[in-house]
Amino acid sequence: MEHTQPPPPSTRKGSRRAARQHRAFDARALAMTAGVLVAVLAWAVLVLAGIRFGQSARDGERAGWVFMLIAALGAVACLFVALILGSKVLRSLGVAARAPGSLGASRGARRAAGRRAGPRR
Repeated sequence: MEHTQPPPPSTRKGSRRAARQHRAFDARALAMTAGVLVAVLAWAVLVLAGIRFGQSARDGERAGWVFMLIAALGAVACLFVALILGSKVLRSLGVAARAPGSLGASRGARRAAGRRAGPRR
């Protein structure tokens, strides 16, 4: 019976993962975060204004209906902007990833940005 020797000790210890990259300060993400905050605050103000305009409209003031409608449409727009900016912030920080199957920027957008447009189809 032959005696086998154990393999030589490894000089590498620990995991096989690379060291984490230190992220630099991202001013663009900070600006988008501030935009989200402003959009949410504007949404809240417009919702409260819409409630007050609706109350005055129910009390008989006809112009209240128009102002309530304008406040409601503004609130919808502000919430939409907040959600779009919020998703961009999460993507830029690496918290959320692009949806699988999304194509990214169109060929024309890449061309306008000065990048190679890719093969023509």
